[in-house]
Amino acid sequence: MTKHTEYDYVIVGSGLFGAVFAHQAGLANKKCMVVERRPHVGGNVYTENISGINVHKYGAHIFHTGDREVWNYVNGLNDFIPYNHYVMANYRGEVYNLPFNMNTFYRLWGTKTPDEAQKILANQISEYADTEPSNLEEQALKLAGKDIYEKLIKGYTEKQWGRKASELPTFIIKRLPLRYTFSNNYYNDRYTGIPSGGYTRMIEKMIARADVVTDVNFNNNRKMYENIAKNIVYTGMIDEYFDYCYGALEYRSLRFETELLDTDNFQGCAVMNYTDFETPYTRIIEHKHFELGSVQPQTVITREYPEKLDKSKEAYYPVNDERNNRLFERYRQKALSLKNVIFGGRLADYAYYDMDKVIRNALDISRTLIFDKL
Repeated sequence: MTKHTEYDYVIVGSGLFGAVFAHQAGLANKKCMVVERRPHVGGNVYTENISGINVHKYGAHIFHTGDREVWNYVNGLNDFIPYNHYVMANYRGEVYNLPFNMNTFYRLWGTKTPDEAQKILANQISEYADTEPSNLEEQALKLAGKDIYEKLIKGYTEKQWGRKASELPTFIIKRLPLRYTFSNNYYNDRYTGIPSGGYTRMIEKMIARADVVTDVNFNNNRKMYENIAKNIVYTGMIDEYFDYCYGALEYRSLRFETELLDTDNFQGCAVMNYTDFETPYTRIIEHKHFELGSVQPQTVITREYPEKLDKSKEAYYPVNDERNNRLFERYRQKALSLKNVIFGGRLADYAYYDMDKVIRNALDISRTLIFDKL
């Protein structure tokens, strides 16, 4: 078959990596096509408007970064609404502040000073001082003690990963933020916000110069797309690209249940985690609280249910244990041997990235491949 290169880049996926790459390529007057498997653009940051409320369709996405260039980049595309993220935890009807801070410790033990809280934590942690953790449960107990572990970590973690905490690897919880201040702000990054009008509006601006097709699986039409492109930018699952030749990488998936409610305020915060094991969902998101001053008479909530991945579901969280990381390395080496195929993004890299890191990677890679060659 003769190759007819109509496009400089066919970009597979319209999430952040693909959209940033398409935007950068467009600025360099490169011709791009974006191929999206879902019926809409935006990947997991897609937002849809329900009764005047911008709903985060695939889970809460709060943009936060310490990278000034990335912050300036996204603000050059879309205005951002100032937003401080506050997360609450509900354990069998008891409500706590997250991340673990002086408000959490006061609710647990009635402590009013950092010294009082540190003494209780030190006493609980000392019980595990001589333990070399071999699993997540032992690691969490050594870092945060029994009370925090049992009420705020154990049940949530076991729901999230679908395994007992004693069967999970330590790397999942190598660090735990313990803050000895009465600040409930979840992120410490310098810049935090939510794009005005939702993430979809920002993505649409990024891909405005590209031809876009949706509801199409690239892997079912690969030969055709390869025939019209000089280069492929692939942001999907790396094991799927290679037809699972070494086996499937393991992920956790999510199921979302979204409701429009006839009340103006359901839970008083954007995110409420449910940390007991008996509650089947891990959290409830109330979307209107992402945008300050939202006055709609109704509200939209979403319950998140962690699930095992199968081919009918979306991949969300890579299970980066030793076996899966070895398997990914085999795929990565195979990917490096290909010419004119660029892999990027969380699925292609088998990594869980914050949004600013995805954008940073896409900017760096696009500059190297596009602008350095101009």
